[in-house]
Amino acid sequence: MKTLALRLYGENDLRLERFELPEITDDEILADIVTNSICMSDYKATIQGARHKRVPDDVAEHPIIIGHEFCGKFLKVGKNWQHKFHVGQKYGVQPQLNLPGAEHKAPGYSFPYIGGEATRIVIPREVMEQDCLLTYKGDAYYKSSIAEPVSCIVGAYRCSYHFKAGEYVHQMGIKNGGSMVILAGAGPMGLSAIDLALHGPEHRPGRLVITDIDQARLDRAAQIFSPEHAKSCGVDLIYLNTGKAEDPVAYIKSVNDNKGFDDVFVFAPVAPLIEQASALLAYLGCLNFFAGPSKSDFKATMNFYDVHYMGHHVVGSSGGNTKDLQDSMDYAAQGLITPSVMITHVGGLDCVAEATKILPKIPGGKKLIYTHLSMPLTAISDFAELGKDNPFYADLAEICGRNNQLWNAEAEAYVLKHAPRLEEDAVI
Repeated sequence: MKTLALRLYGENDLRLERFELPEITDDEILADIVTNSICMSDYKATIQGARHKRVPDDVAEHPIIIGHEFCGKFLKVGKNWQHKFHVGQKYGVQPQLNLPGAEHKAPGYSFPYIGGEATRIVIPREVMEQDCLLTYKGDAYYKSSIAEPVSCIVGAYRCSYHFKAGEYVHQMGIKNGGSMVILAGAGPMGLSAIDLALHGPEHRPGRLVITDIDQARLDRAAQIFSPEHAKSCGVDLIYLNTGKAEDPVAYIKSVNDNKGFDDVFVFAPVAPLIEQASALLAYLGCLNFFAGPSKSDFKATMNFYDVHYMGHHVVGSSGGNTKDLQDSMDYAAQGLITPSVMITHVGGLDCVAEATKILPKIPGGKKLIYTHLSMPLTAISDFAELGKDNPFYADLAEICGRNNQLWNAEAEAYVLKHAPRLEEDAVI
């Protein structure tokens, strides 16, 4: 069976190509892909090529399919896995395989026939053997594609920990009913973090403060998750613009009864924010450094007097594990969370190569791709303007307008029915 896939051959060498997939073995699964979300990690792999830890040295001779945040359905299941999976099931993949002796090998980086930016793939036995192939029962494919970034937040919330003075038992997770602040928290990942804090089934803060220096982002966050709605969830939600505050720490503490916070999350790799976070911690407070820096020598100052006498401690995580991903998919399928708060752009497979190469220059949040469709990468906020001359975008603007300007299952169904398809015999 043929596939149309975006393959990486080397540094900034992405090629959209149609080729024949090998017949699956008894240990493999043939699958269709409907959605994939472009990740900043795709950009890093693209600009680094074989220098990237996960990309094979011989990628120029044996190209890989890029993309690791994908969802689709099974087309053919090898007999060794028919007891667990069946044709027609929707699925997601945990890319962190953690293979013994090949810890960095992962779908979307290292394999010739599995990656998210493709119409069809062959799922190798390693994915199933590591229990990294997960089933999904939601109403829309995009929710599973976005589950991977959501799982990073689930994992971050779970790796925070607390303990009582004089005791040596760590209670994992953010402090239930405690005070929590997310610095630089009004971006796409911050919105998902707010969503999870308000609606997740595990620990929930009693007070949640979101800071940012962009008032438009804060206003948008408050529109999606209002303080009034948060109160109905049992959370006192406060948005703060710290851009012009002479003393940001004092300003943030002022809305928390001039006290420190049990949990402080840093959502941007900026040294002054980490210093703020250190100063914002309460007694036995946990600082969670969520943002991933691009520089391996990134450093920031922390008050170690308070580490010693106030029990301040630091944690960090890079991605979620398999349970985090499965739970994220289940939360979305059950309607507990709204992963579409992260999505700002939608497009087809034919726009991905260029979008990936310039990803840091494209504003907004997650870029959602429908791999069987031909569609330019388009901001949801531009649908209304484009709709003045194009009924397709006018309809999408109306659908998203009824859903608080967010991507949704109805919008997905509409594009899958009405957007131009990448025909099997088309020349791309």
